[in-house]
Amino acid sequence: MLSGLLENASEWLRWVLIFAGAALTGFILTWLVFKGFRWYGKKRDFLLLRSINSNLRTPSLWLAPIIFALAAPVTFGLPAEKVATATLLLEIAMYIAGGALFVQVADVVSDLVTDRYRIDVQDNLEGRKIITQFQYIKQVIIFVAIIVVIAFILLQFDRVRELGAGLLASAGVAGIIIGLAAQKSIANLLAGFQLAFTQPIRIDDVVIVEGEWGKIEEITLTYVVIRIWDERRLVVPLNYFNEKPFQNWTRTSAQLLGYVYLYTDYRLPVGELRKFYFEIIEKHEKWDGRVKNIQVTNSDRHAMELRILMSARNAPDAWDLRCDIREQLISFIQEKYPECLPRTRVEMPQKEAV
Repeated sequence: MLSGLLENASEWLRWVLIFAGAALTGFILTWLVFKGFRWYGKKRDFLLLRSINSNLRTPSLWLAPIIFALAAPVTFGLPAEKVATATLLLEIAMYIAGGALFVQVADVVSDLVTDRYRIDVQDNLEGRKIITQFQYIKQVIIFVAIIVVIAFILLQFDRVRELGAGLLASAGVAGIIIGLAAQKSIANLLAGFQLAFTQPIRIDDVVIVEGEWGKIEEITLTYVVIRIWDERRLVVPLNYFNEKPFQNWTRTSAQLLGYVYLYTDYRLPVGELRKFYFEIIEKHEKWDGRVKNIQVTNSDRHAMELRILMSARNAPDAWDLRCDIREQLISFIQEKYPECLPRTRVEMPQKEAV
């Protein structure tokens, strides 16, 4: 009896050592490979190798030992029926690690795309197009990878396979029920594909939605995140951009026309104000050199309406430029022509002499 127990214990210990040795071998080999990637990537400043080392190192260090451990029973002639449970657990772990590795490959491609198409430059329209499409595709890849991994794991169990065969018979009815239940989710998913490829909005676009000014920060499978100018986040369903009107200030170009309205007395010499305006805007670092003008756009019995036009490279520059120009023009009128500030005239009737 005791000898039988010792024999079984020694056999289990042998199997554990074989699995552990195979896993350790896979871990060491993978670690050495990524050590080489890291060294060569730094030496040559090679983005692809640096990205592989950064994104794929951890899932690979999990996946390789699992694969080596799965190969151990065949390599060392272990009886398959006695290591069936260990093999099943290793296969489940392999699917999870493989799914994680597949998702991280998308991050490697993302690094290469982000490096090739920059959005931190002035003329970034092409970059925003490509990155918007790729980010949405990446979300779809992650979603599909999760579904496939879960499916492969469940199919490892006989009961689930039997259940799946029975469900196939009623797949038509189930599909209709699920389709009706997930109608909005599916509509959002299809809207996401439409937005990604027709691109009424892109990453980093300047938009006005629900009266809020902000930039497109993130586009997911179901919603869009807009970073508002005061650091709040507006979360909007994808369908919103297909069903409701909104303003996109950077649809074809980041360049914008800005304007300032001033209301002054009729006595203000517009020519002098225009001369001063040209002097200050031509020296302003945020003017892009395209448009500058002052026009009298309206008048009534109280004041003249002056519209001051200016152009800038992008929306933030246009906002700052408008504020600076408005302040300097008001100061100029206050100092040089204070009598030309808006005023209300009241004429008092003279009393007749008695």
